[in-house]
Amino acid sequence: MQKIKAQTLKGFRDFLPGETRKRQYVISKLTGIFESFGFEPLETPALEYEEVLMGKYGEEGDKLMYRFKDNGGRKVALRYDQTVPLARVAAQYSNILPTPFKRYQIQTVWRAENTQKGRFRELLQCDIDTVGSSSLVADVEIIACVLTSVKELGFKNVQMLINDRAIFGGLEPKFVSAIDKLEKIGKEGVISELITKGMNKQDAEKLVRSFDDSKPTALVLKIFDLLNNLGFKEGVDYVYKASLARGLDYYTSTIFELVSDDYKSGSLAGGGRYDKLVGMFSGRDIPAVGIAYGFDRIIEAMNQLNLFPKDLTTTEVLVTIFSQDLQNNSLEVSSKLRASNVNTEVWLDTEAKLDKQLKYADQKGIPYAIIIGPDEAKSGKLVLKDLKNRTQEVVTIDEAIGSVKD
Repeated sequence: MQKIKAQTLKGFRDFLPGETRKRQYVISKLTGIFESFGFEPLETPALEYEEVLMGKYGEEGDKLMYRFKDNGGRKVALRYDQTVPLARVAAQYSNILPTPFKRYQIQTVWRAENTQKGRFRELLQCDIDTVGSSSLVADVEIIACVLTSVKELGFKNVQMLINDRAIFGGLEPKFVSAIDKLEKIGKEGVISELITKGMNKQDAEKLVRSFDDSKPTALVLKIFDLLNNLGFKEGVDYVYKASLARGLDYYTSTIFELVSDDYKSGSLAGGGRYDKLVGMFSGRDIPAVGIAYGFDRIIEAMNQLNLFPKDLTTTEVLVTIFSQDLQNNSLEVSSKLRASNVNTEVWLDTEAKLDKQLKYADQKGIPYAIIIGPDEAKSGKLVLKDLKNRTQEVVTIDEAIGSVKD
């Protein structure tokens, strides 16, 4: 038999149970907050027609898109983000969906990145968007939802940077994408890139200097006022940032980005208003605003800041098998535990020693183990071992259920 090397593709990852539990924990928290704000779930296909996605993300986005012909010769592309598929859905189902349409979407996207720390070719993206409303309340609600959700995850020093894409007026998208790098490469780096992309030196220097004393637009000031009314504080929860540009071509006015003073490896979320994108599919302008979370960065930041609960184990009890003769007793107890909504695993091998079974439970972080030996089987009781506190007691099944649930 030929041996196949066990490996993953470059830029792709496996998530073992411990890491997957963390991801599920974050998804559960985020989903709860999203739904508390009235957002509903949406899922779209991994593959779209190439023409649906091409030309929506700028030159760099088009280069990073996975594109190919399927077996039918159709030009298709893997989902690059979730905003463009949302725009397609909003146009395709406009006679069915409510207006405004508020949705959240948590699915995988694919990008042909040059892999490095924090950059992957397959990643989970998490978005919330509102389609069909031009009200600034929609923008503010997105910002409020994000701030609420990350605080629910345990983040403290987080801040939403806010700007108005309109301040970049007649600038070509290639210049806007350069400005977006001001924080990363500094003024001289941006000036150099602007010149490389075709702007003369004097105009490039003037443009970069203009951000030093830029004032918020009327639109930004209105957003600040609404956020203040919701109990968020300027300078603490949100702040104006003139150089925030968001490189994607489809943004039209409000743009925002979530950062943390405790995490310096990039923004945790970013988005804005895109009132022209849905019109590409519907033939008429439909207002929309939304944000995408940097899911991997949030996981990384939570690991660094110790924000995950110490115990994310999903199995609460391991029911051991004392012997072949008592296997049915253990299976019966495990069924009763599950019927009482206690997550229960039963040992599979009737020949394994008890020590091996308890070590297995300890390795998995299972807090309790149940042992049913000959004496317990006769008395109708069982031994409940608390593996964290290293204690045990002989109890009835009902008492065991009560102890585990407490």
